[in-house]
Amino acid sequence: MDSLITAAARALAAGDPFGALNRVALRGDAPALALRGIAMAQLGDLARAKALLRGAARAFGAREAVARARCTVAEAEIALAARELAWPTKALEAARATLEAHGDRLNAAHARYLEIRRLLLIGRLDAAERALAALDATPLPPALRAVHALAVAGIAMRRVRAGAARDALMRAERAAREAGIPALAAEVESAFRMLDAPAARRIAGGESRPLALGEVEALLKSKALVMDACRYVVRDRRGAIALARRPVLFALARALAEAWPQDAPRRALIALAFRTKYIDETHRARLRVEIGRLRKALAPLADVRATPQGFVLAPRRAREVVVLARPAEEKHAAVLALLADGEAWSSSALALALGTSQRHAQRALDALAAAGKVQPVGRGRSRRWLTPPPPGFTTALLLPVALPAD
Repeated sequence: MDSLITAAARALAAGDPFGALNRVALRGDAPALALRGIAMAQLGDLARAKALLRGAARAFGAREAVARARCTVAEAEIALAARELAWPTKALEAARATLEAHGDRLNAAHARYLEIRRLLLIGRLDAAERALAALDATPLPPALRAVHALAVAGIAMRRVRAGAARDALMRAERAAREAGIPALAAEVESAFRMLDAPAARRIAGGESRPLALGEVEALLKSKALVMDACRYVVRDRRGAIALARRPVLFALARALAEAWPQDAPRRALIALAFRTKYIDETHRARLRVEIGRLRKALAPLADVRATPQGFVLAPRRAREVVVLARPAEEKHAAVLALLADGEAWSSSALALALGTSQRHAQRALDALAAAGKVQPVGRGRSRRWLTPPPPGFTTALLLPVALPAD
């Protein structure tokens, strides 16, 4: 490898794409194309970067398997940055296996971290955690140690473990400072802001106040009966009951929780659960049926008792009843939560991350665009959607589980 290629590679490793381009911008050989592609990716021109890396992979000979594998890993990183979550992961797995077989443990570890970050984005936390546990970051250079710690923090935040997340981010901050890469330090700083931003609202006794992630964790460990409207779960310290697939029951449970310790009137419950202003005897009969189902579902945690005016929630062990809601509640809030990271997402990536159909995701994006809350960039298959992060809006930390399409 000649001196210019070596110098350009070192510049890229230090986060200096302009320094790398100054050395290889006019060259068309395979190593130079690969380095130019990585430099363009660092500068944000992902389309040009992808084209350069594919050209480099073609230019490397059949015997240069390691170089081709490195190009594949770089292309996978670009796909992740562009939120192309349907990018063929088998190609990345094959590249990682090639790198491991040839002793390139650093790039192999980088490929593994890309796989973990993709799993985290699409909400497969268990798989991401297993993959992360199999990696030892101790012998890795500072940049990869920072990436490892960021992945640990991301999983901890999604699992509402604020203390573990903060510890991981502090390790990431130290490693990023040691690496001296500004973009990496900025990513750590952004994660800290996310950790400290309001993650939910606490509704109890007719009052509402924002909660940071640490306060959410404390609430979930408290003696309260929590109606978790972020994940559609009713829980206390000893157990949890998922109602994500039973939206009517959860709507009734939340209404009872917001009214607690008072009862909730029947007319209000009917209007909320059945979305109607015109109430007749059929609605009252249906309410009795749904309340019976709710009583059975919540039996381990609470009872639902009839009163002359309506129904009241009676916790079995909890001292109080609290609703945990998103900081901002509106239709398609889950789509906005993903777009709040400031990246440009495709409709297919959003559908994959939300566990819904692409058609449903596209309808949500069209509605949000009509309301001026998101903006499309590009046309056809290259179209992406983005929005500036709204102050105080929920992050992807508390996204609900996937629900059936409307």
